[in-house]
Amino acid sequence: MLKVKDVMTKDVVSVKKDTPIYEAMEIMRKKDITGMPVIEEDMTLVGVITEKDVLRLFYANEEEKNETVGFFMTRPAVSYRENENLQSVCDFMMINYFRRVPVISKQGKLVGIISRPDIIDYILEQRRQNAEESPNKSLLISPAT
Repeated sequence: MLKVKDVMTKDVVSVKKDTPIYEAMEIMRKKDITGMPVIEEDMTLVGVITEKDVLRLFYANEEEKNETVGFFMTRPAVSYRENENLQSVCDFMMINYFRRVPVISKQGKLVGIISRPDIIDYILEQRRQNAEESPNKSLLISPAT
C-alpha cells in the first residue's frame, strides 16, 4: 500500500511563528507557493500560513500589519503522518479543497508536505511506467459505456 512518505516533498519551505508576516508573504511569492507549514525551532508543527490567511491584511489596522505569522496562521494545522495511506490524503484533499497538507513524524515533527501536484505527478509517473511496460496499449482512456 502506498504511503504518504512515498510521494511527499521532503524539502519543505516553512516559517517560524515569529516570522514577520510580510517576510512570509515574500517567501511564498518568491517560491511560488500558496502556503507553508509554521514550525517551532525543534520542527514541531504549530500551524499553516496560506494566501487565504494573509488576505486578512487587506482589512488589517496599522497595528495588525506589524504582526507575525503566528497572528495570521491557521491552527491547529491539519496534518498527516508519514506512514499513512496516500489514498486517505487524496480523499481528504478532494473533499475539503486543501491544496497541501504538512506531513509529520510520530513525534509531531515536520518531515514533508504533500500537495495536489505531488499526487498528480505520481499518477502521471504511474501512467508512463504502465505505458513502457505495455507499449502496445493505448494511452487514451476510453469512456465507460
